Amino acid sequence: MLDGVNGYAQDKDAYLKRMKRIEGQVRGIAKMIEDDKYCIDVLTQVSAATKALEAVALGLLDEHLRHCVSEAVAQGGQAADDKVAEASAAIARLVRS
Repeated sequence: MLDGVNGYAQDKDAYLKRMKRIEGQVRGIAKMIEDDKYCIDVLTQVSAATKALEAVALGLLDEHLRHCVSEAVAQGGQAADDKVAEASAAIARLVRS
């Protein structure tokens, strides 16, 4: 975010829509647990919500690399090194989760 605009700014509405859908999925999972639904059915829904969050995370990471990191690299210097290190750390967190 070098110019004050996040890389995902163009797709903000789409990301918000996806997050609202995921929020509904999570509420549904809580309801399943309240209603004592079968464990495997609950786990299936947890897996679906997890995959949906992973898709959002990968999309945001892609936007970050294309926008924030590429701009920093074009400018060079310490800002470029910092953005690459930041992106590497984010990738490592995603891989560990």
